[in-house]
Amino acid sequence: MTRTLTEPVTLRHGAVITNRIAMAPMQTSSGRRNGFVSDETIDYYAARSQAAGLLITEFHYVSENGGPCYNPGYPEQLAAYSDAHLDGLRRLAAALKKDGNKAVLQIHHGGYQAVGRALSGEDVLAVSGGDYPFLRYPVREMTEVEIEDVIADFGRATRRAIEAGFDGVEIHGANHYLLQQFFSATSNRRTDRWGGSLEARMRFPLAVVDEVMRVVDEQAPDGFIVGYRISPEELHDDQAGYTYRESMQLVAEIVRRGLDYIHLSLWHGYASGPADTDESYAALFRRVLDDETKLIVVGNVFSEEAAADAIANYGDLIAVGRGTLVDPRFAAKVMDGRGDEIRHEITPEALAETAWTSGLHEAFTRGDALGLQPLPGGESIRHLHTGRYDMKGLFRK
Repeated sequence: MTRTLTEPVTLRHGAVITNRIAMAPMQTSSGRRNGFVSDETIDYYAARSQAAGLLITEFHYVSENGGPCYNPGYPEQLAAYSDAHLDGLRRLAAALKKDGNKAVLQIHHGGYQAVGRALSGEDVLAVSGGDYPFLRYPVREMTEVEIEDVIADFGRATRRAIEAGFDGVEIHGANHYLLQQFFSATSNRRTDRWGGSLEARMRFPLAVVDEVMRVVDEQAPDGFIVGYRISPEELHDDQAGYTYRESMQLVAEIVRRGLDYIHLSLWHGYASGPADTDESYAALFRRVLDDETKLIVVGNVFSEEAAADAIANYGDLIAVGRGTLVDPRFAAKVMDGRGDEIRHEITPEALAETAWTSGLHEAFTRGDALGLQPLPGGESIRHLHTGRYDMKGLFRK
């Protein structure tokens, strides 16, 4: 039977999503020092409470040494590493859930991408020591104790998500952050039990999944959602940190832990696939999912038509990222039968309705969009860039 956008979806543990649209996690550049939410954070998410049936927050670092990962000079990444963050997490969950949709907290550790620690003169932790040519600051190899502490921190952050009223958590194992760093043969050069063979490189992400599931089993209400986000491949020129064949093996092990969904992080769009086959990543990864684990795909969706194609032919849910930046009421319009009214591109006039944070405004009005994927119509707002957060020369070799 063909999947349709507006039908509800029941996840493995009983949570019911009102439609097949998810809001993809996207950094809002709105946090205060040490990862606390700002009023801008809350306003941005409150404006997107009807963007999707499943609302996934931006990444929150779970250990004090896990972030912030952000563009220097811009407002910081959000955090969930201490109980002091609970009040902000409660405000965030309430803002997202106010119209009856499900809110999921994405939890994360930045590893060597925790640029904020470098700026503060603190150790930046990496899976392995040595030189990383693409970094402009030194890193230190994690100790066994630090590895175990970070695993426990994912469990503690999950407990905070439960206490704050979130409906679930998404474990961030994609985009070159710590879980991917452990899985990658390029960044993981350890010779102890955490590195070496594929099985050993899988050990850390699976330990995180196990700890999160332990906390959920002990403390979460019925229907609490757990998902895992993964980049299907790590390929750079002639180097392969891992291929889709290896990540499929990791996902097969994750699925055995009884998660609700797997979320593929797809830079080139929901229909994309590896270079050596005509099959899409979605088709390949479905082979290792069981009947109860949903598949979320993402990428290049700015219309109801594209979203419908994504769930009809690729995933169980389609995560819309930039599309909800442009139109915060993406799913609401689909559900109301007004999908033809979805805004497909950004314009200066539309900015007032986006509830963007000042950090997002500055990022997307830059010529380079801070390395983010450009928005349709983005060139029309370039003249609005103020440069208030732009900083140069922070790191010098």
